[in-house]
Amino acid sequence: MFVDDLEITIKAGDGGSGAVAFFPNKKGPCGGNGGDGGNVYIRGSTNMADLHIYAGAKVWKAEPGARGLSFTKDGRFGDDITILVPIGASITDTQTQETFEILNEEQILIAKGGRGGKGNKAFASATNRVPREHEQGTIGEKKTFHVVQRLIADLGLIGLPNAGKSSLLNELTLAKVKTAMYAFTTLEPNLGVLDDKVIADIPGLIEGASKGKGLGIKFLKHIEKVGMLVHCISADSLNVIADYDVVVTELKEYSPKLLEKEHIILLTKTDLVDEKTTKTLMKKLASKGHTVYPISIYNPDEFSDVKRIISK
Repeated sequence: MFVDDLEITIKAGDGGSGAVAFFPNKKGPCGGNGGDGGNVYIRGSTNMADLHIYAGAKVWKAEPGARGLSFTKDGRFGDDITILVPIGASITDTQTQETFEILNEEQILIAKGGRGGKGNKAFASATNRVPREHEQGTIGEKKTFHVVQRLIADLGLIGLPNAGKSSLLNELTLAKVKTAMYAFTTLEPNLGVLDDKVIADIPGLIEGASKGKGLGIKFLKHIEKVGMLVHCISADSLNVIADYDVVVTELKEYSPKLLEKEHIILLTKTDLVDEKTTKTLMKKLASKGHTVYPISIYNPDEFSDVKRIISK
């Protein structure tokens, strides 16, 4: 199951307490300091496809610092932990609303471990030669983050359900996406690569998707990181202009900035109509101000032309 939106709770390690100890034969205090608790970091990873490993209520904890020891030996520092997320994810502190965009493999500190407490050695003075004071370690930070994954791709295939996006991705990139002659075959975003260009197949949008209807709202966020929109519209549609308007309206409702992206239209499944109908439909769609290309995965010439355009 593809997981791209969840909350995760993390806990930095508590600091260890300082020790109360004395050298043999009353030669003075020797309690060491407690160790600092481990920190929690976050880092982007190119090897992660989604966030499913964090699903559930588990709290991800760094190691606490150890207690101080006698003979002025300090306690061991707790081990840090690093939370890995896919490149393109954003994490938001649910309390402060501070947000981090994870765009590379740089490591970011998100929760600081507690400080180790001082042992009684640190409290010795000319007037207090046998101190029994010591400090408790401080508490490590505990935070909850809202983590949202957004796919980073050069091109995003968008359109209504059953517009031929998955079949096109399969043919362009040798991906193995499930296809069928009914809506919502694709239940999660899929990626493929063509000549170093990453192509994302975004599950079908429907009217009302930006308000939570259908599957679209779950995946609209993935379009935000895509460089170019490739709008697929089926040639066997009853109304290609209406199909275009539905998808564009949902993009605008979700974020007007999406309409500022470079945008081309593919008239798909042209093998289902004759050449005259194809030309008529292309002329209608061209009125929307975007370049229109016909394509059928069964037409070698059309397919080669689109493949060449996308690879450039």
